Amino acid sequence: MAKNLVIVESPAKAKTIEKFLGKDYQVESSFGHIADLPARELGVDVEKDFKPKYVVSSDKKSVVKKLKDLAKKADLVWLASDEDREGEAIAWHLAEELKLKQDKTRRIVFNSITKNAIQRAIENPRTIDYNLVNAQQARRVLDRLVGYELSPVLWRKIKTGLSAGRVQSVAVRLIVEREREIKDFTPEASFKIAAVFATEDGKTFKAKLGKTFDSVKEARAFLESNIGANFNVASLDTKPAKKSPAPPFTTSTLQQEASRKLYFSVAKTMNLAQRLYEAGLITYMRTDSVNLSPEAIGAAQKEIESYYGEEYSNPRNFSSKSKGAQEAHEAIRPTDMSKHTVSMERDQARLYELIWKRTLASQMSEARLERTNVKIESNTHKELFLANGEVLKFDGFLKVYLEGTDDEDEEQSGMLPPLKEGQKVLDRIITATERFTRPPYRYTEASLVKKLEELGIGRPSTYAPTISTIQNRGYVERGTVEGTEREYQELTLAKGELVEKKLTEMVGSDKGKLVPTDIGAIVNDFLVNHFSGILDYHFTAKVEEQFDDIASGQADWTEMMKLFYKDFHPHVKDVEENADRESGERVLGVDPESGRQLSVRLGRFGPMAQIGTADEEEKPRFASLLPDQSLDSITLEEALDLFKLPRKLGVYEGQEVEVNVGRFGPYVRFGKSYVSLDKGEDVFDVDMDRAAELIRAKQKADAPIAAYKGKDVTKGKGRFGPFIKWDGMFINVNKKYDFDNLSQEDIETLIEDKLQKERDKLVQHWEDEGIRIEKARWGRSNIIKGKVKVELSKDVDPTKITLDQAKELLEKKAPAKKKTRKTKAKK
Repeated sequence: MAKNLVIVESPAKAKTIEKFLGKDYQVESSFGHIADLPARELGVDVEKDFKPKYVVSSDKKSVVKKLKDLAKKADLVWLASDEDREGEAIAWHLAEELKLKQDKTRRIVFNSITKNAIQRAIENPRTIDYNLVNAQQARRVLDRLVGYELSPVLWRKIKTGLSAGRVQSVAVRLIVEREREIKDFTPEASFKIAAVFATEDGKTFKAKLGKTFDSVKEARAFLESNIGANFNVASLDTKPAKKSPAPPFTTSTLQQEASRKLYFSVAKTMNLAQRLYEAGLITYMRTDSVNLSPEAIGAAQKEIESYYGEEYSNPRNFSSKSKGAQEAHEAIRPTDMSKHTVSMERDQARLYELIWKRTLASQMSEARLERTNVKIESNTHKELFLANGEVLKFDGFLKVYLEGTDDEDEEQSGMLPPLKEGQKVLDRIITATERFTRPPYRYTEASLVKKLEELGIGRPSTYAPTISTIQNRGYVERGTVEGTEREYQELTLAKGELVEKKLTEMVGSDKGKLVPTDIGAIVNDFLVNHFSGILDYHFTAKVEEQFDDIASGQADWTEMMKLFYKDFHPHVKDVEENADRESGERVLGVDPESGRQLSVRLGRFGPMAQIGTADEEEKPRFASLLPDQSLDSITLEEALDLFKLPRKLGVYEGQEVEVNVGRFGPYVRFGKSYVSLDKGEDVFDVDMDRAAELIRAKQKADAPIAAYKGKDVTKGKGRFGPFIKWDGMFINVNKKYDFDNLSQEDIETLIEDKLQKERDKLVQHWEDEGIRIEKARWGRSNIIKGKVKVELSKDVDPTKITLDQAKELLEKKAPAKKKTRKTKAKK
């Protein structure tokens, strides 16, 4: 047995560290946090200084047992989790759960997994930093309180299954507000003037007028004033300029730049960076700091001088602007600057190369430019045309890297031919083009991260999970806005002749940007109306500053919780009791056939249209909105079309075929079978031939792939991924199986595992009576018979329920199921 036990969070990190330590060290992984707040309860004692209740989850118990056994045999235990607050909390939980003695425990941190960094850490151990631990506890507890108190309010007032969060709800608010800015934006037209001039030797350059015209009449008059005009260079101003390199990457700038240059999602960037870090190739990837260590600056200088020459080297350090840049000490950089590329999976290699280039460029000389501004005058009017040119005198850091930009309207300067004041130039063509002001841009993942960082909301470790959460929850989606066609006018003056044309352009096309869904907008409006304090940008940023104060030992985390909770909790209770339900209802008009009100709102299964109201004697009629329709933008005509569904298409193999929209989107029904339409397929465009094609594909997919115990096994793909079906039971197939090539052994294992899970869920089962008691969520159990279900309270022991008691409870419940919709509404 090794004398030293080193515990890290991940197996990949353990594997890399093992290479640098001798036989006296055994490196093991905790596989992340070993303890956390319980999943099925609040887990915070609000009466006793908000004491958290930490539990070891069932999947971590074997890990904890193994580490505990190893720790007992080791002379020293080295807690080597990451250097941020989460890493400090992991080290603390390990010390607590493994019951480590202080005299045989060492805490070590390093921001890169290299031999030198590991050796330095072992030579300079420290104790657990409880200020960092408390900052992590404060974030975890505050977010748990917000989520666990707000989410049930959303279930009661909007729809079950919803969630709220301190950071995620603010991110959704940003996206909803941006979408409404776009919707409310009214474009204003003006005419921009551009010209192409030429020197006498035929070299051309572009110029533009310094003003715009509000009407086509004014634009036409200006072009006419240029007919037969003579043009000269009125002035020529040349100035030297410099361009400086961007600082090395922080977490947020890496996320932004990887999105712009490599088209990676924020989550993908962080996943790839984690793997590069664990492989010892880059420094720690969760950081607000732009500093580089002296060793890194020296290594970059050596590399620059070796490859590009001394004139390209300009060692420098950058200062961090973020107030939260205190929990990490260095920017993201390669651990070995001489390693320009790495032999890894393609996307990992591309991200590494981006980090290497950015780091190297940050230590290179400024680029030297010569910028020229030219003014062109006419002898027929006083307006001046402006031309800008840029000549690169010394490329400096641009030889390696140029930072990307989110400005979609940014214009680049071009090259100019040699010009001098008073020189005559010829007008080749002058155009007046109608252009419209543009609404604000929708957020990309990268620009959302940038905005959150500007507002001080969240920290590096929160951006990726926040953006993933709001998409997974269905509050936000990547847009597929196709855009609309718009007319514009263009006037052209060439060779003394003025020509006017009407042209068209596509506007509003936006793919891949973040767009709020109906449910996202409704949840946002409810939270903003009733919990404006929590969703206030300044409040969220202030909370982050308080976490920083706790991390530096300047504030007490329990006092922070008390101040927050004393106002928050009563307000939640007030909203829960007094606020009206929210459905996002919007009245569109009147159904011409019945004369009844037609509205759209959020229903149990998603957005829907409704003819009539609950107050009328005649029951309302309902129709689901199509996937590309929203409550906010659907028109009366589009809503009326929904009530033409289902569309009957004909008969196929003796069964009636129709097309309709359900809770999971548009589908074709064939007898008792349902086939979903392909994404983007219009329910009103599907004909019988297309329906038959879908039905045949469904029949082929549903054909048995095997048999088990005399019963067929089929397979398919549903909303939760691939599955097999056997004896009426759906069994998810996880990624460790090759779904397209399942063997008989795979199928039998999947079925038996599922059967065992079902058996484990049962507390009692009276087969002859068809009654069973099953374990349920939140520590409760259910008595079930057919479709009748009775939920037992938490203090009832399900193993002590007798058959007679079960029957009695079921009989009491059964009549309640038969009540009509009207009775429920009155109640």
